[in-house]
Amino acid sequence: MKIIFMGNPQFAVPSLSKLVENGISPLAIVTDPPKRKGRGQYKQEQPVSLCAQDLDLPLLQPHSLSDSQFVNDISELNPDLFVVVAFKILPKELLVVPKDGSINLHGSLLPAYRGAAPIQHSLMNGDTETGLTTFLLKPKVDAGDILLQEKVEIIPEYDFGTLSEKMSQIGSALLLRTVKQAIDGTLNPISQNDSLATPAPKIHPDMGCIDWNQSAEKISNLIRGLSPIPGAFSKWNGKTIKFFNSSFKQDASGMPGQFLQVEKVVMEIGTGRGRLEIREIQLEGKKRLPVEDFLRGSTLAPGDMFTS
Repeated sequence: MKIIFMGNPQFAVPSLSKLVENGISPLAIVTDPPKRKGRGQYKQEQPVSLCAQDLDLPLLQPHSLSDSQFVNDISELNPDLFVVVAFKILPKELLVVPKDGSINLHGSLLPAYRGAAPIQHSLMNGDTETGLTTFLLKPKVDAGDILLQEKVEIIPEYDFGTLSEKMSQIGSALLLRTVKQAIDGTLNPISQNDSLATPAPKIHPDMGCIDWNQSAEKISNLIRGLSPIPGAFSKWNGKTIKFFNSSFKQDASGMPGQFLQVEKVVMEIGTGRGRLEIREIQLEGKKRLPVEDFLRGSTLAPGDMFTS
């Protein structure tokens, strides 16, 4: 079967590697072009692009998926199947190219969390279980027929970074099973129940602004869902401060946003319900630090207030 793989971030790399390790080598890899980042505006390749280069696979990096030349180039490869992991929405002119359709790996148990950020929203909502789904793409986002699914437990220690890494590994095995079934002709698609669908829209940096009137549990879940990027944040002395690792206590103490630290190795902050204990923190313009290191050189004092 002739396959074209499409993906961008690190989440998709284990899936590409797993396919190649098992003798399923794509005709070509499609990723975004390099982006300029940082103060030096250096070009930075997508992780899937780097993986494709390491594996010596043909690489296509169109500026637009609707570009007629790109669509023509893909069509001339005469693919049987597109395999898509953490990529863009495919335009209709691309969806009709592969003879056997397009398989996508998604980071939730569809129809739950349709959208660009299923893992983050699952953590932000305090879920104790999530999962992965392979499904057939169709024009409506994440609404195609389900192929295979696998559940994943969310333990309290997980944040977006650690849960995403675990799910990328589990997902790579699930995708391999799905592609093998596609090759064997044994796929059994099942329609989604649209009435059970929930959204997982793209994460924007301003979503990380902490409302200290919310409960400590809800704020802690926000921190988990946005760690390590883009990070949940607040203001102190006019500067942005980000929080990366936290836990919560249900007993109330202090005003929402009030610093309650008593010892130099503990940072506790009052909330609308309960107390938030911070373990890792980053002051604007500084490095991310364990809270005890931050407090050692900080002028933060009990009674100081964090603001939204």
